[in-house]
Amino acid sequence: MSIAREGWPYILGLVGLGGLLLAFRLTPAGAVVLALGVFTAFFFRDPERAIPDGPGLVVSPADGKIVKVGPAPEGHPLGPGTTQVSIFLSVFDVHINRAPIAGRIEKVEYTKGDFLPAFDDKASLRNEQNAITLVDGEERLMFKQIAGLIARRIVFRKRPQDMVARGERVGLIKFGSRTDIFLAPGVEIAVKVGDRVSGGSSVIGRRR
Repeated sequence: MSIAREGWPYILGLVGLGGLLLAFRLTPAGAVVLALGVFTAFFFRDPERAIPDGPGLVVSPADGKIVKVGPAPEGHPLGPGTTQVSIFLSVFDVHINRAPIAGRIEKVEYTKGDFLPAFDDKASLRNEQNAITLVDGEERLMFKQIAGLIARRIVFRKRPQDMVARGERVGLIKFGSRTDIFLAPGVEIAVKVGDRVSGGSSVIGRRR
């Protein structure tokens, strides 16, 4: 399984330190550090995904558990009737983010903020986050990369005006996080609270 390039500095640093500790016969400490290196490699894993084909499908931008399906906050840029779907990512989930639809990146807006636990609904409004607006014809969709209690580094690999394919890798959030997606009125929601989803392969909505 491949590893996201952003993870290699952490992995190599931990493995190198663990090996050094073992060389000096500091066995317990070395074993702990090496175990952390192995877990970090697991965290930054980047598996291939089968992207579903079909008109109007919206796929999940992240792995994790659906913790909210409901109206977006009042005054949302996509307008009245927008639905918010929130996904909580634990440290055991794949943290690669993928494009929910094919289209053009219209806007990328980074906002500094707090680091509340990612499962807290307040995190959607108050935490450090990156809001991405995608355009496909006359339709718009927004999703947010939201930092959590531990995560303090959001990575987004694309720029405004870039074209993306449905399910394409676009970035990641390091060490536990939340991803919100906002679906315009008329999108049929295909998930409910408690569902587990996989980034790029789970269908979360269908555009009519």
